[in-house]
Amino acid sequence: QVQLVESGGGLVQPGGSLRLSCAASGNIFSINLMGWFRQAPGRQREVVAHITDTGITDYADSVKGRFTISRNNAKNTVYLQMLSLKPEDTAVYSCHATTPGRNYWGQGTQVTVSS
Repeated sequence: QVQLVESGGGLVQPGGSLRLSCAASGNIFSINLMGWFRQAPGRQREVVAHITDTGITDYADSVKGRFTISRNNAKNTVYLQMLSLKPEDTAVYSCHATTPGRNYWGQGTQVTVSS
C-alpha cells in the first residue's frame, strides 16, 4: 500500500506561481513512476507531468516551459513547480503513483487561477 498526501494548492492571479507537494508513505520502494494529473470542471482528467524513479521527466504540451516536476527521494516527496499560471490551469490537481500491478491517487488539491 502507498499513501499520497498533496499540499500547496490555492488561489493565484494569472502570471503567478504555486508549488504543489506530494508526500508518499507506505511501500514507497515499489513506486516506479509518480506524477500529477488535473481535472477541470466539465473536462476529462489529463496528465500534467510525470517523473520516473530514475528522474526522467515528461510533460503535457500545455505546461511545457512553465511547470517543473521534481523529486526529493530523502523526503519521499514529489513537487510540481508551476510558473506563469493561466486561468486555463484552474483544476483539481491529483498526485499519482504507479507500482507493479496497482496505481495510487492522492485526494487532490484545488488550484484556481483568477484575478
